[in-house]
Amino acid sequence: MGTLRTSPPPPRAVELRRWMLRRPEDLRVLRAALHETLTGDDLVDGARLDEVPELVVLVATELATNALRHGLPPTIVTLSASERLFYLDVADHDLSTVPELADFQPIGSGGRGLQIALALSLDVGWYATDTAKHIWASFDR
Repeated sequence: MGTLRTSPPPPRAVELRRWMLRRPEDLRVLRAALHETLTGDDLVDGARLDEVPELVVLVATELATNALRHGLPPTIVTLSASERLFYLDVADHDLSTVPELADFQPIGSGGRGLQIALALSLDVGWYATDTAKHIWASFDR
């Protein structure tokens, strides 16, 4: 296993919305609310998203799932925007571990959240504050 590169926080951007997750069931609300924040429309079951909202929702789901599974609650998901980019920040409160990139895993075994974030976003990094560990990803607007 490798570790994700340590980086400073993403550049300053305007916070669009923030969610606090305590259990996996909160992921459904997160996905719908992210879609609505990014597009202005309600998420209809089975509807296909435009490319960028779809990528943001997928990466948010993966990173938040990792935080809920491996971190300490609450998981805090923040969506921010600059003129050119969206920034997704997912924080948990377990400062005793660092994000690890899973080596090859059999299909269906999980452990690919960070790999998916790296593949689908423009940039990914992590940093820690006094109280939380943050993983962030950026996307074209």
